[in-house]
Amino acid sequence: MKFENVEYVLFDLDGTITDPFEGITNSVMYSLEKFGIKVTDKRELSVFIGPPLLDSYIKYYGFSKEKAEKAVAYYREYYPVNGIFDCTLYDGIVNSLSKLSKKYKLVLATSKPEPFAKKILDKFNLSKYFFYVVGATFDSSVSEKSDVIRKVMNDLKISPNNAIMIGDRSYDVDGAKVNGMRSVGVTYGYGKKSEFSNANAVVDNTEELLSLFL
Repeated sequence: MKFENVEYVLFDLDGTITDPFEGITNSVMYSLEKFGIKVTDKRELSVFIGPPLLDSYIKYYGFSKEKAEKAVAYYREYYPVNGIFDCTLYDGIVNSLSKLSKKYKLVLATSKPEPFAKKILDKFNLSKYFFYVVGATFDSSVSEKSDVIRKVMNDLKISPNNAIMIGDRSYDVDGAKVNGMRSVGVTYGYGKKSEFSNANAVVDNTEELLSLFL
């Protein structure tokens, strides 16, 4: 299949463009240690990749909202200094962004705080491919993926009918559906196919992703 009538292509960042495993899990470990919680297997913390941090501390560690806010603050002590660039690009993603940017307006739509996201794009020389960037806010007024997508639509005055969201977690495809937008789930990140019941397409690699548009 190929998607038609698309002008804007929205990309998630973590798990879709970059593999941020080391940077995020090390930052979460640092924050949990502040509460006396030791994690021996960092793979357990991969669940923090994708969703808003506050929600993850509450969901996976039973933190109260107040305690989770403190944990996020500790996370942000470590991440901007030691974790932000501790990530890698997925195979073929640069080629995909380069080719897609010649035909579509690419938008970064991430639950990562916007200043961090922009620094990562700059670090890997990816900013040139993006028409616009929207991320979460530090005050959490924009944090859920549905909020991020809605802000993109409002800022750019675009219809959901001529845009599509690409991401590796249910938060991406479900957030798109809430806003009436189509979506593509990618399995090379941190999500499972079972998360993509609301996706219009599911791909296993960047070559398959390109084939949906070009």
